[in-house]
Amino acid sequence: MSHHKWFFGGLILAAMLGLSSCAGDDDAGAAFIDMKDNFFGREVTRIPEGQAVLFKNDGNSPHNAIAADGSWSTEDVAGKLPIDPGENVTVTVKEPGVYEYFCSFHGTEDGDGMAAVLVVGDVAFVPGSGVAEQDPVSEWSGRTIEVPRDFDSIQSAIDAANPGDLVLISPGIYREEVTVTTPSMTLRGTDRNEVIIDGEFERPNGVQVFADGVAIENMTARNAQLNGFLWTGVTGYRGSYLTAYNNADYGIFAFDSIDGVFEHSYASGSPDSGFYIGQCYPCDAVINEVVAERNSLGYSGTNAGGDLLILNSRWVDNRAGIVPNTLDSELLPPERETTIAGNYVARNHNRAPVAKAGTYAAFGNGIVLAGGIGNRVLDNVIEDHEHHGILVTPNLDENFWPATHNAVIGNSVRGSGRADLALSGLAGPGNCFANNGFDSSSPVGLQQLQGCADFRLPLGGDLSTLLLTAAYVADAPPQVDYEDVGNQAAPENQPQMPAGAEVKPAVDVFANYDAGDASHYIDEEVHMSSVFEGPSPWQLLFGLYGYLLPLVLLAAWVSLAFWDLARRDDIGRGTGIVWILVILLVPFLGVIAYHAFAARNIAGWLRLAMVGGGVVVYLAILAIGASIGGIV
Repeated sequence: MSHHKWFFGGLILAAMLGLSSCAGDDDAGAAFIDMKDNFFGREVTRIPEGQAVLFKNDGNSPHNAIAADGSWSTEDVAGKLPIDPGENVTVTVKEPGVYEYFCSFHGTEDGDGMAAVLVVGDVAFVPGSGVAEQDPVSEWSGRTIEVPRDFDSIQSAIDAANPGDLVLISPGIYREEVTVTTPSMTLRGTDRNEVIIDGEFERPNGVQVFADGVAIENMTARNAQLNGFLWTGVTGYRGSYLTAYNNADYGIFAFDSIDGVFEHSYASGSPDSGFYIGQCYPCDAVINEVVAERNSLGYSGTNAGGDLLILNSRWVDNRAGIVPNTLDSELLPPERETTIAGNYVARNHNRAPVAKAGTYAAFGNGIVLAGGIGNRVLDNVIEDHEHHGILVTPNLDENFWPATHNAVIGNSVRGSGRADLALSGLAGPGNCFANNGFDSSSPVGLQQLQGCADFRLPLGGDLSTLLLTAAYVADAPPQVDYEDVGNQAAPENQPQMPAGAEVKPAVDVFANYDAGDASHYIDEEVHMSSVFEGPSPWQLLFGLYGYLLPLVLLAAWVSLAFWDLARRDDIGRGTGIVWILVILLVPFLGVIAYHAFAARNIAGWLRLAMVGGGVVVYLAILAIGASIGGIV
């Protein structure tokens, strides 16, 4: 189940080259449902009317998808019954409704085996039998059901529980997938590190929740084919003192859900993201005092926002750190109004974690705002990234999503390979940068000229990010291997939930949540020592010159080359077209080659002075700038 068929960085170039879609351009914007052996990537998928659904076979056996009522099937589109491994088929269901569907090879139209539900349009649907007759309750019932004393399995205890009950689980390895359809339950382990739900890469999820107000506490989920802990389509959720590692999609995951919190939890080894909150507005959700390490992404949130807070947490040694984003493949675009504050974000250029193709482009960045609106990035410490500390960038899916009106304020950013603060090309208007401590920015002068005061001079973004992103999209692996996920390192033991903690169903979570000290994970000495750093006037002057001069030179060289070509009658159409392509598609060297070997209407001395002199002047500016004030 991938929510990340995303190509951050404004991937217009990648789209033109055909690099931005595994399934082809016709599938851009489709909702994805993975087909595994032998289950669908999610049990319930909600899409708007008329949106396409791409069924992708990520398993090793043939699969298909057929509506139980016969209204649609992948066979109608593909012209053959099976979808072979690695293939995909896109289906569009135009009529609103609730559609149960199944794989005819591994399930039945009655919902047994490989079966799931597709909800099209604004249609009421409550998954699970009996859920509609039960309402959430706000207080513990006082009843405790113990596993394995009262029931041998977690699932049998849950099936016997009523709203407000506590299911208390003793240490052990529980080889089962747990499904919760009763509201306001609390699942609690007696030992976070010894109560382990092990999917053995044979079951989709560790714990999946389809009911409102469910809290899961003090336990571990590992080796699921998809997610460690999953809430979907609910109001009210809480995950406290959870550990999720080496699950083959996400670690701790809330989808199409509101009013929740993830706290004091840990995630590692996720090929997608360790923590995820997606498709909600307003989300009314908090992520607080969590640790994400050695994932492909530490955090990802597609089309989420509105009172969504990511606070006081550690995001370290992932392939990329915190990556909220906008996609057309989920409802409620764009991503917006997320606050990222008080976090420690470091060394997110780790190539070791297993990664899904859709996450590859984010590599080497601390915080990425990809196609989002009105986000706030405040008072974080961000250090040591191969590419960017903080990157504001557009995103391209079926639609182009600019990043607008995002505020980056009061962060300490250092040790970035390309730039500490960066605005990608075509990002969009209204983004501002103020009071950040940093050493480099792209474009140069980003904070000085695009501050958050009333007056600012908007800069164009750095277009080279597009090329970098395109390269990572091209390098992305085809699929995730379970063996590779399982072989990743297990975490150390994590802190236990306090003894005697109150049993409290997850009702009105956001309104009653106290986020605590926003500097919990911040090294104050590091933070304060770099505030208000940035380029000096000399750095700003030479940096701007160094940034703009190559663009000016290239524009002049190309214009003169085209002027020369337009006045020539000694070459044929074919030769002229070849030179035009060389000039446009071979950066710098193409136009230089034309002036060196093909130009006829421009004197040789003038061409030499224009091209050679331009390069000499540029190198001189770099040398002077580096010796006097340093190039930003």
